[in-house]
Amino acid sequence: MVEAEAELVPVTTRSAVLTLLLGAELPALTPREIVATAGVVGFGESAVRVALSRMVSAGDLVREDDGRLRLSERLQLRQRRQDAATHPSRRDWDGGWHVVLVTTTGRPATERAELRAVLSDLRLAELREGAWTRPANLEIEWPESVLRDCEVMSGARPPDPVRLTRALWDLDGWAVRAEALLAATSTEDPRLRFTACATAGRHLLADPVLPDALLPAHWPGERLRASHVAYREWLIAMRRSITGDEALSRS
Repeated sequence: MVEAEAELVPVTTRSAVLTLLLGAELPALTPREIVATAGVVGFGESAVRVALSRMVSAGDLVREDDGRLRLSERLQLRQRRQDAATHPSRRDWDGGWHVVLVTTTGRPATERAELRAVLSDLRLAELREGAWTRPANLEIEWPESVLRDCEVMSGARPPDPVRLTRALWDLDGWAVRAEALLAATSTEDPRLRFTACATAGRHLLADPVLPDALLPAHWPGERLRASHVAYREWLIAMRRSITGDEALSRS
């Protein structure tokens, strides 16, 4: 556990506030609720209130008429990505793969980078420049940008899917990091445990969520996902116990 803890980079107060809001079950929280929850995991009230003020000024948070704070539209998109990483929508896998070929040319570098980010968020891996693929075991809603700039084909069957999987994703590296994060979450230090769970949320975004047949033995993906969900639920319960039932009474 010592090695796992040593690898963790402590989160800033701003990152802690952002993590709490990304993991909240409500669209907006009062500053009091945020301060109370942050205090449980080791962040002082004054530092949290300064961070909240700066995040509102920077446009990361939006203050509603009743004083509650919600994430900006950009960060709400990130919240949806995080929720999707925590609860991926799977489908039965028949051995087929998606293949996405970029067909447009002459696009600006910024647009090319945006498309690459979208394809990565969909958990596709780049086989070569302009060619992306993954097993067809997830329910995917192809964004308009992908349908506009790419040809999407499904049902491909590579001759050696295990070898291809190993070439596209560093599964061993991902698993080692996941096991370290799982070990770190057992610490008694509340701030270090929070850091481990916040880091786990980001690590889950890089989980390719592959079919069981393509994963190494003892794959830690589901254990890390379950640990992350359990910790989020614990934080929610702790906030409610500290701040009372005001969150429960909202519609």
